[in-house]
Formats: sequence, C-alpha cells, structure tokens
Amino acid sequence: MYKVKEMAELTGVSVRTLHHYDHIDLLAPTYVSENGYRLYSENELVRLQQILFFKEMDFSLRKIKEILDHPDFDEADALQRHREILSEKKKRLEQLIRSVDQTLQTLEGEDRMKNEDRFRPFDKREIEAHQKKYEKEVEARWGNTDAYKQSKQKTSQYTKEDWERIQQEGDGIDRELVKLMDRDPSDSDVQQLIDKKRQHITDHFYECNLDIFRGLADMYVNDPRFTKNIDQWKEGYAEFLKKAMHLYCDQQEES
Repeated sequence: MYKVKEMAELTGVSVRTLHHYDHIDLLAPTYVSENGYRLYSENELVRLQQILFFKEMDFSLRKIKEILDHPDFDEADALQRHREILSEKKKRLEQLIRSVDQTLQTLEGEDRMKNEDRFRPFDKREIEAHQKKYEKEVEARWGNTDAYKQSKQKTSQYTKEDWERIQQEGDGIDRELVKLMDRDPSDSDVQQLIDKKRQHITDHFYECNLDIFRGLADMYVNDPRFTKNIDQWKEGYAEFLKKAMHLYCDQQEES
C-alpha cells in the first residue's frame, strides 16, 4: 500500500491532483485510515496509468471516468489504442527534430530549406484523425443509450467496496459457467447460470432486456477484443456463452 505522498513520488502526479481525483471520484484510495491517511494499492496504480494515457489523448476527466467505470471497459484494448496514438505523436516529434536540424543547416548556409518543409511537421491532422476515430468508437460503444444512462446513474453511486463485491459476484457466475463448458449450452444448470448473468447486469448496471442480452452475446464473438478478454477464462468460453445466451433468449421469448 502507498500513502498519498509515496503515490505522488512514484507516479509524478502531485498530491493536490491526487486529492482532486479522489474528490471527483475518479481515483479513490483503497482505504482511508482513522487518522486520515489515504492508502493506495496496485489497482489504483493501474487505474492512474490509464487516466494519464487518456489525458495524453486530451480526453476530459469526466469522459475518462465514464470510460473506466463502464462494465465493458477492456484494459488491453485501451492500451493498444494508446499505443497507436502515441506512435503517431512519436513520428511527429521526430519530424520536428529533423525540421530543427534542416533549419540550422539553412542558417549555416547549407542547403536551403523549402517553405513547405518548414511547416509540415506542425501538421497534427494525422494524430487528430486517430483521436477522433477513437472518440467515435468510444461514443459508439458507450454512447448515450438508455442502457448507458441507467448504468451511469447506478454506478455513479457505487463505492470501492460495491465495485469489488459486484466484480466478485460476476466472476463467480463466470467461474461456475466455465466448469460446465463440457455440457450442452441448453443444459438446465447452464441456463440457470445464464439467467443469473442477465440478472446480475440488470441489478447492477441497466435493464438487460432480451434484445440487449442477445446483442451482448453476439458482441462477445463478433468483436475480437471482447472474445480475447472473455476467452481468458477458458478458450472457447465466448462462443459457449453466445450459444447459451441465444438459447436462453429463445426460450424466454417462447414462454
């Protein structure tokens, strides 16, 4: 565990900023002692790194909080997107350095620099295009749907302990489902757990009607990033979930 001063020294983020992040519920400490010491764990370090990456891409703190708190947030996918944009920024900095060198050569009487070459490195359109593409994808996935609004309203009131409990409940359902992957997706025990999975979403995030639940099942397989994340439980789990969730929806619609 790290005290707030130790956290600041380790990360380069000021104590004042960490207090502000805590105040707006963007980065709360794991524990506050009786004498007022804020204590941070490894989980907060990981979250802070994501916050700083998103800030580097000019996302507002409000938007960063919405993204990180969303139940479908995928850390590996986010890191890959950060890398793409940072690579573009790296190329731009290298071009600026070359431009400085060329300008110095011109001043020293060597090859004259073309005027268009003076200003090309200042063009940020490629970086901005990557940022806008990512922002659009964020809006598409976490946009202003009714489900998103419900989720935002519910989750905004959750404490750190609430999140840990909800995560444990969800993991428990997945853990039991993985144990039953050798059975047919229509198996009654599998279907009972699928019903629990749907209820877990409704209880803690948004009203998960059958259309939304079926859409989630499709996304688990059609979006490679989701498939990779879900299959960390066990290879083929995403496909198993899709089949079981589709069967569940079919049975519910017939009843």
